[in-house]
Amino acid sequence: MASFQQPSNIIADIGGNNTNNNTATTSNINHHSNANNNNNETNKKEEFRGYLEKSGLLDALRKVLVGLYEEPNRPNNAVEYIRRYLGASASTGGVDTEGLQRENQELRARLEKLQKLQAA
Repeated sequence: MASFQQPSNIIADIGGNNTNNNTATTSNINHHSNANNNNNETNKKEEFRGYLEKSGLLDALRKVLVGLYEEPNRPNNAVEYIRRYLGASASTGGVDTEGLQRENQELRARLEKLQKLQAA
């Protein structure tokens, strides 16, 4: 990835043998400022990675990607596969929500028929 240079650094690079002390001082300040920004970015990235590790997200992503890799019949929609895998494991504890919804619909239809028979 290309690094962003401050305009004064670009001018100093183009100028070559510029002996102006103000330009050199500005260049040194910008260099130290860039180094501090890089350290801050590195610290932010490390903190974020630590957060992802602690929350278990990296482990969950590894598992789902390994599962997708080992799947003998790769699904047409990998994103949907990941959503189902993560959704089922995170929010429902691995319960087959689609199956439960079908069963619920069937039982409601059955209940409605029984209620109609009883009312007749």
